[in-house]
Amino acid sequence: MSSDPGATRPAPPALPDTARPRLGPHLRLRFDRSRGKHVLLGPESVIVLNGTGADVVGLCDGSTTVAGIVDELRTRYQRPVDDEVRDFLARMAARRHVVVEPVTVEPVTVEEVR
Repeated sequence: MSSDPGATRPAPPALPDTARPRLGPHLRLRFDRSRGKHVLLGPESVIVLNGTGADVVGLCDGSTTVAGIVDELRTRYQRPVDDEVRDFLARMAARRHVVVEPVTVEPVTVEEVR
């Protein structure tokens, strides 16, 4: 770890497209009227989100995949948002603000394929 306060941290690992992120159990997404912005409320913490961040977090329902979130926001914003959304989700997961269940693949036998 660098002692340089200006040094950048390595990027957290990207989430797989099939991952289904959901909001961490300790956080709630709310609109704060006094700030005019969405916030994540947790025990003794408030995280102020910009509009895009609120849209991403709002789609973290545990059933929508990372690829689905990217597709939805690309449609909403009418521009490529892939890298921004994936980076934001990875950082949120690294901080445990969103939880991603392990992606499991059911084994398929040869007989089932035929």
